[in-house]
Amino acid sequence: MKRKWLFMLVTMLTVIMLAACGTGEKQGSSSTEDGEGKKVLKVGMEAGYAPFNWTQQTDANGAVKISGSAEYAGGYDVQIAKKIADGLGMELEVVKIEWDGLVPALQSGVVDAIIAGMSPTEERKKSIDFTSNYYTSDFVIVVKKGSPYESAKTLADFSGAKITSQLNTSNYLVIDQIPGVKKEVAMDSFPAMRVAIESGAIDGYVAERPEAISAAMANNNFAYAVLEDGFDTDPGDTAVAIGVRKDYELTDKMSEILEGISEDDRQKLMEEAIANQPASAE
Repeated sequence: MKRKWLFMLVTMLTVIMLAACGTGEKQGSSSTEDGEGKKVLKVGMEAGYAPFNWTQQTDANGAVKISGSAEYAGGYDVQIAKKIADGLGMELEVVKIEWDGLVPALQSGVVDAIIAGMSPTEERKKSIDFTSNYYTSDFVIVVKKGSPYESAKTLADFSGAKITSQLNTSNYLVIDQIPGVKKEVAMDSFPAMRVAIESGAIDGYVAERPEAISAAMANNNFAYAVLEDGFDTDPGDTAVAIGVRKDYELTDKMSEILEGISEDDRQKLMEEAIANQPASAE
């Protein structure tokens, strides 16, 4: 009889534990917890696209420790990520990943979200979902200060110029709109493009306006051309949103948090990011 009651007790405890585990997996948005049992929101970014995100050596100006590294991530995206994590009641973990690896990392569950200055293009929407936008900009062309292209006003003024941008971005695709352009091979990162401009390997690169302002502030050798006759773009090409997995349960909640950030506050965050970027931001 004792053995029978012991068996029944063990069976009941097992059922309760399995039910509890099942509930936790269904409600949780991340597969990991911190030391205090708080859910962790893993956010992927390249930490090399100032002023949206960059790498620095300290936690100055609200930077966040990069997972598995002694370095920190700073910038506009980091501040947005902090607001999202706070709104969800989760602990923020920043994971530094090369641009081309962000979407695969999201799809495989390495990260829960991409907050990396990523535009919600129709092509990307085929493989991942996006929240509502958290920033909207326009495209300009970063050039070397004092070059013939600094005073350019139209796309036609860049005829014959060697222009590039980052691989797998809308920035690179719109280069085709420049008549007579010498479209160079796409590059992996914006820091690499800045080096290419200084060396004369390229005449300029297409960037969102905040990145161009950032480049000009970080290095006196850079300027950017604001075009009166600029690129023809879709809204999804110049907007920025959070990338998430298909049917992710926290997408709507993230959008709700973003919509609670006023336009004035967004612009203030961007202005602060531009002002706070280290001179050697990567």
